[in-house]
Amino acid sequence: MKYIRMCLCAMLAVVLCSAFTLEKKEKPVYVFGVGASFKDSVVYFTEVQLLDSVALDNNGFLPGRVSYAYQMKNYLEYEKNKLDYTCAIYFSESRSKLEKEASKIYKRYEKGNTYVLKNIQTSDFSFRKPEE
Repeated sequence: MKYIRMCLCAMLAVVLCSAFTLEKKEKPVYVFGVGASFKDSVVYFTEVQLLDSVALDNNGFLPGRVSYAYQMKNYLEYEKNKLDYTCAIYFSESRSKLEKEASKIYKRYEKGNTYVLKNIQTSDFSFRKPEE
């Protein structure tokens, strides 16, 4: 009886310790950006990209999301010589959901033939994890 009680206590300790040491499995995070200006009719779209070694925080937000928008803004200013652009990024753990969102936004700008839509290839610009 004493032997069974000791075995049960040991198994309970192993189960409790392993339950608290389980690490959260990181899901990949995908992102794309949109750059638009009130002074220009050209709107820039990046491709949906995978961010390396990035995970969403507990609230479901992308840490350092402002710096990703500034990365795109800096690219447009220094590489394309497009000043006064406002850049927004969209992110998700699901690539298919993000591609649907990108398509929806692209169609919204496409409607009315008011804007000239230009795609930015991943070979030209890609988002990088900001240094902390």
